[in-house]
Amino acid sequence: MRSIKALSAVTLSLALAACDMAPKYVRPDLPVPVESPQGPAYAETGEGAAAIPAETAWRDFFTDPRMVRVIETALTNNRDLRIAVANVAQARAQYRVQRADLFPSVNASGTATYSEQPLVQFGQTQRLNNDVYQAQVGISAWEIDLFGRVRNLSKAALEQFFATDENRKAAQTSLVAETANAWLVMAADQERLRIARELEGAFGKTLTLTKARFERGIASELEVRQAQTSYDQARSDIAEATTLVAQDQNALNLLAGTTVPASDLPDSLTPEGATLENLPANITSDVLLQRPDIASAEHQLRAANANIGAARAAFFPNISLTAALGSISQGLSNLFGSGSDFWSVAPSANLPIFDFGRNQGNLRYAWATYDAMVATYEKSVQTGFREVADALARRGTMERQLEAQTSLRDSARVAYTLSEARFRAGVDSFLTTLDSQRSLYTAEQSLVATRLTREANMVELYRAMGGGLK
Repeated sequence: MRSIKALSAVTLSLALAACDMAPKYVRPDLPVPVESPQGPAYAETGEGAAAIPAETAWRDFFTDPRMVRVIETALTNNRDLRIAVANVAQARAQYRVQRADLFPSVNASGTATYSEQPLVQFGQTQRLNNDVYQAQVGISAWEIDLFGRVRNLSKAALEQFFATDENRKAAQTSLVAETANAWLVMAADQERLRIARELEGAFGKTLTLTKARFERGIASELEVRQAQTSYDQARSDIAEATTLVAQDQNALNLLAGTTVPASDLPDSLTPEGATLENLPANITSDVLLQRPDIASAEHQLRAANANIGAARAAFFPNISLTAALGSISQGLSNLFGSGSDFWSVAPSANLPIFDFGRNQGNLRYAWATYDAMVATYEKSVQTGFREVADALARRGTMERQLEAQTSLRDSARVAYTLSEARFRAGVDSFLTTLDSQRSLYTAEQSLVATRLTREANMVELYRAMGGGLK
């Protein structure tokens, strides 16, 4: 017993003092500029403290209570997110399985052997019964990790678990953004439907007036047909917008994983917006490290680095230990009696001499995988930088475009009102009124599209900067 304890202490000390064959991990330099792009398309830094997306909970970023409730429903019921959560559980279990190889597995076993054989003595044959009972506790083929092979495999499994968890965070962030965008698209289509209905009424009145003037011989049939064209276009747009609203609701239900209550559905884009405004106007590239997809890529890189250490360790001796402590007796009643105990220790070593290049191939594969993970990490950083830069460029000109589009809509509305009054007074031809109607309709639709773009840009900017998940 004392011998086994001493041997166990020695082997554990050796394992703890094992060397690590993995290269020292150094995070690659970010292959992007330190600062975000500058130029006429980008806004200048505003006054006051800006909200940091990665530290701002999505419940604080989205300000419409209905949208918040829909996002909460999606986070609870969305099937894609459930798959991502299950993947995390799988990775955690795989890490626990791999980590268990660092420690000896202690097993208890018991056997009973019954045998009968002939015994010839003094010319007479007798039957000899031999019953043997044995019980033991021991460890079997435990690898003493002197060169860090098992430890690096465990480290790689841990990094894979971390990467999977970051993928889950990325999926959750994307789900929040997709749900918010789907809600905003439905709000915009609801507003387009309202505008089409309002203009259908206006075009209908114009058509009725034109027909009356035609019957009195004041207007021509051409004017009636032109008025009919605008009216029919509005009717067609109503049918299309009605379809889009229904499809938007179906998309929202799919993201939410259930039927969204009517009370949580949008009816229009609110003038004050549905998100916070005080996001930073420019960033440093270090902010990108908080993005879940980039963090996942770095964990994959760390895992590849650890696998190099495991592949290197395969070139060195593999030392394992098998040991047992137990009791053996020819009678079950005496199995644990005095003098029946036994112990055994069987260390072994295996040194690869010639394996036809298997270990060398595994090492080259590990290095090639590491190089691929470096490129993947750098590409993730570059992609993240481009997404943030695009969102900032859109944001930098958005307010000017929205202001211009609002002014255009207001001018078109006034022009339509004036042209209609002049047409009724017989000052202008119907063609002027028709052009004003169409210009107003186009301006109204363009303003809705611009407002939607503005809201979607804020959501994208929040997501691209690694929006918070609290």
